[in-house]
Amino acid sequence: MADTLLDVRGLVTHFATRRGTVRAVDDVSFHVGRGETLGLVGESGSGKSTTGKVIARLIPASAGQVRLDGEDWLALSGDALRRRRRDVQMIFQNPYASLDPRWSVFHIVAEPLVTHRVVPRRALRQRVSELLDAVGLDPSHAQRYPHQFSGGQRQRIGLARALALDPKLLVADEPVSALDVSVQAQILNMLRAIQRRYALSILFISHDLSVVRFVCDRVGVMYLGEMVELAETAVLFREPRHPYTQALLAAIPEPTTRRLRTMVPIEGEISSPIDPPSGCRFHPRCPRAEAICRQEKPAFRELAPGHHGACHFA
Repeated sequence: MADTLLDVRGLVTHFATRRGTVRAVDDVSFHVGRGETLGLVGESGSGKSTTGKVIARLIPASAGQVRLDGEDWLALSGDALRRRRRDVQMIFQNPYASLDPRWSVFHIVAEPLVTHRVVPRRALRQRVSELLDAVGLDPSHAQRYPHQFSGGQRQRIGLARALALDPKLLVADEPVSALDVSVQAQILNMLRAIQRRYALSILFISHDLSVVRFVCDRVGVMYLGEMVELAETAVLFREPRHPYTQALLAAIPEPTTRRLRTMVPIEGEISSPIDPPSGCRFHPRCPRAEAICRQEKPAFRELAPGHHGACHFA
């Protein structure tokens, strides 16, 4: 589609370990439109963070295709990859670990500008000041070090660094989970304002459904390395089709619909990605599972216009 920035088809990421092969991401497909925010949600171990890191080219994919602006993103290497890296930037979960404690804020934000030779050195200070101002930080604090800032301020520094190269896609991996609730709201509002200002596309990874509902245009639900449901945010919260999505929404302290109050919360732990269940991977925990769920993997299909799911009974 002409308005698609990122197109992911059949993405697979496996890791070899002594215990066996970890199937972290298995045949995941989705797209992110220009100026759109797509959320990825799921329990720990669902593969959402691994998906984000593959798209940011921090870890390699085992198979599948990722196209960025129509170009084969995973096939790029060497100078070609170096030139295009500026188009995809990432915000990390932990603002205390993602900034070098030995560098000043100026050097942290200026590093990508220097590496990619975006602005001449004489203009570095001006550009860094503009970026700090854009994320709500005082440019006069550029010579301070990360330990002199709060968690929310550190996350703003990370965002300034990510914006330095004018990226087209921002991968935000749990960007507010380590912050206080009041600070979360500040960061989320700022992120939405910056998205509009810079016309960014965002892949927003989170386990907090209330945050995803506030930020995202569409939501993809992942379970044990697979995409099980994908729809517009309002539709997903109003009419979830997959039992796993229904259980996630029912776990919210105040369920969004009266019908979800009758849902029985899922029991047990997510299965091992080394030895995932046959058929539907959710069937060991699904209250609606039948024999076909154990034997046959459900296709990820369109259930309604723009609403996809992988369940035999959706």
